[in-house]
Amino acid sequence: MSSPKTIKTLIVGATPNPSRYAYVAAGMYEDKGYEFIPIGIKNGEVYGKEILDLRRKPDLEDIHTITLYIGPDHQGEWIDYLLSLNPKRIIFNPGTENPEFFQKAKAQGVEVVPACNLVMLSTNQF
Repeated sequence: MSSPKTIKTLIVGATPNPSRYAYVAAGMYEDKGYEFIPIGIKNGEVYGKEILDLRRKPDLEDIHTITLYIGPDHQGEWIDYLLSLNPKRIIFNPGTENPEFFQKAKAQGVEVVPACNLVMLSTNQF
């Protein structure tokens, strides 16, 4: 397991709404000292970080982990962009599982983890 400072995580589907799991996950990353970048289609901030506009497909570097909080019906147009960031792994949270995305990620050598990011963080399995 890498140390927290070496794991930069992209939270896809970030939102400023504190009742959403993506927001709760950002709080856990913050509390545990992990670096995270919130990205989505919602405007606002998450724990003092501006949510990047996913539609702009920003150029990001050194992304270790992508954690998904958008369902398969909304992933299609972002799959190639997210894979172009060359992550080491993608966490597919419950409800985000997507066989097509799994296959493309695995073909690129990306670790595919169908799991709950919140459970992983709270049980130190991240």
